Order: sequence, then structure tokens, then C-alpha cells
Amino acid sequence: MDCKKVFNRFETQDVFLKTVTKPVIDGVQKVALNRKGNALYNAGDIEGARRIFLTTGYSDGLVRIGDYYMTKGRKLDALRMYWIAPDRKKSESIIMELSSLIQNLIHEEDHANG
Repeated sequence: MDCKKVFNRFETQDVFLKTVTKPVIDGVQKVALNRKGNALYNAGDIEGARRIFLTTGYSDGLVRIGDYYMTKGRKLDALRMYWIAPDRKKSESIIMELSSLIQNLIHEEDHANG
């Protein structure tokens, strides 16, 4: 089985990389930014709120963004938000679904190649 061949089917789709370096933000700045992120989210600017919540590491905000993405069928984007939050309960159900999908793809590839 050629795993690279299996995953090449998805090379045109967006992927994400998790980084661990966060900017240094003092408590006062973090509170102000989180309030701004909440205001953006409530006004419907989800992507603006997402950028702020990622910068500040605001877990509740990241989970809300993930929940929003789930309602829009954007499971990979939701997984990213849940993972960074971290909300393992919500991320695990998506991971299990993706694991099953990958197993099926590998199984199909094995059968196609005889």
C-alpha cells in the first residue's frame, strides 16, 4: 500500500499546522482582546473573532468557533479549534470519524490494487 498515494487525493484541500508559540500578552490586554473577540463573534465576524481567540488562547471562544464551524459542516476547522482549546471530548468524536474514513480509504486502495 502506498500511503502517499492515498493522501495525494486531498492535496488541493486546506490543511492546518499547529504552532505552540504564542505572543506575550499581559492580563489587561488579554481581557480587552477577548472582549473584542466576543463582540466580533456576536456581530457575526467569526474569522475576526477566531484570530483574536487564537492569539489570546481563549479556550471558551475557540470552542464556540469550533461549534460554529460544526454547524457549517467544516469538521476539520472545528477539530482545529477544539484541539487548540483544548476540548478533548469534542475533538475525539471528530478524530474517531476521521480515523474511520482513513481506514476505509486505505481498505479501498488495497482492494483496488489487488
